Amino acid sequence: MSKPKVVILGAGYGGLVTAIRLQKQMKASEMDVTLVNKHDYHYITTHLHMPAAGTDHHDNARVAIADLIDERKIHFVKSTVSQILPEEKKVVLGDRDLSYDYLVIGLGSETETFGIPGMNEYAMSIKSINSVRFIRQHIEYMFAKSKMEPKRKEYLTFVVGGAGFTGTEFVGELADRIPVLSRTYDVDPSTVKIINVEASPSALPPGLPEDLVEYGMEVMRRKGVEYKLSTPIKECTPDGVILGNGEFIRAGTVVWSGGIRGNSLLQQAGFDVQRGRVKVDECLRSYQYPDVFITGDCSIVMSPEGTPYPANAQIAVQQGYNVARNLLYAVRGRDLKPFAYDFKGTVASLGRGEAVGLLKVKKVKGKFAALLKKVIDARYLYLIGGIPLIWKKMIFKQKTTARNYHVPN
Repeated sequence: MSKPKVVILGAGYGGLVTAIRLQKQMKASEMDVTLVNKHDYHYITTHLHMPAAGTDHHDNARVAIADLIDERKIHFVKSTVSQILPEEKKVVLGDRDLSYDYLVIGLGSETETFGIPGMNEYAMSIKSINSVRFIRQHIEYMFAKSKMEPKRKEYLTFVVGGAGFTGTEFVGELADRIPVLSRTYDVDPSTVKIINVEASPSALPPGLPEDLVEYGMEVMRRKGVEYKLSTPIKECTPDGVILGNGEFIRAGTVVWSGGIRGNSLLQQAGFDVQRGRVKVDECLRSYQYPDVFITGDCSIVMSPEGTPYPANAQIAVQQGYNVARNLLYAVRGRDLKPFAYDFKGTVASLGRGEAVGLLKVKKVKGKFAALLKKVIDARYLYLIGGIPLIWKKMIFKQKTTARNYHVPN
């Protein structure tokens, strides 16, 4: 009898943790597992705001899959997924087809622009290693260009659309980077503008208490960040953004962090989707196809109160644990175990040495919260690669920060 075939699409948080847990817990003869990813590395999405602003090297946000996966147990295929055919239990890749008995979809998200004209064409998004490399280079180019045309004040105006997690953390790092760039390019820092535009009446990640939001905004304002709240972006143009109130902001750089949606391959495959995401059952399976598990940004998990949990790294990691366990249970003929989300808290960085957050219900802020953020990041590295990976990243970060990025004290 042939071994059941398990195909995992995507080496994001959910897919990678599923693969790592399987390789630790499955027996050699139990299943044939294939992990498919378009890159040969896993990137840490929650870290991307730093290399985008230039306060850290982009290599610190990625880990080689070969360092995490034992290919004697998990077969890794570097390829792009072209099509998912759930009726045929087959996945079409760029160079081959894969059949499966069980499929795990963790293909991540796409940028959601809510139909705002020009956003796809003229704004940049923090979504991958290549995108943050481009944003950092573009920011430095704007500083250099401003010296060639000093009358073009918009070159040093940076508009960030969205003041949730990604927008807030990026703005905090960018504000820390401005003094260094100003010294490097002989620019008066008072001529630099960072404007964070948010359609909702509040900045910072949703769910934070009002006093923490006020603390976080005050930290940002001291760094020079200007907020425009309750103000949607109506249109993005080559020269800046038009706000809902008709105001036009000339800007050389627009970064959009206002939303995400699930991968479009799910809708193309015939799954019932909401903004590209699939509502899953209590065991994280598709209602249409019970042999398909869906994790991370591609899934909608409902809370006991009947509202969807936010898509974030924390829930995706926990989903990976649950999916791996249920795959083993399915192969062993045991009843599957429902997924139960354990909210451990949330911490948002406000730049160097500052953060705000909640630990369950305990409020944290300032330097302690910033330290806690580093502990959370280290914990994830430990989960996927153990102490050697933490040590490797710490040493690399120290070298690149000192040599290349000159983060201000």
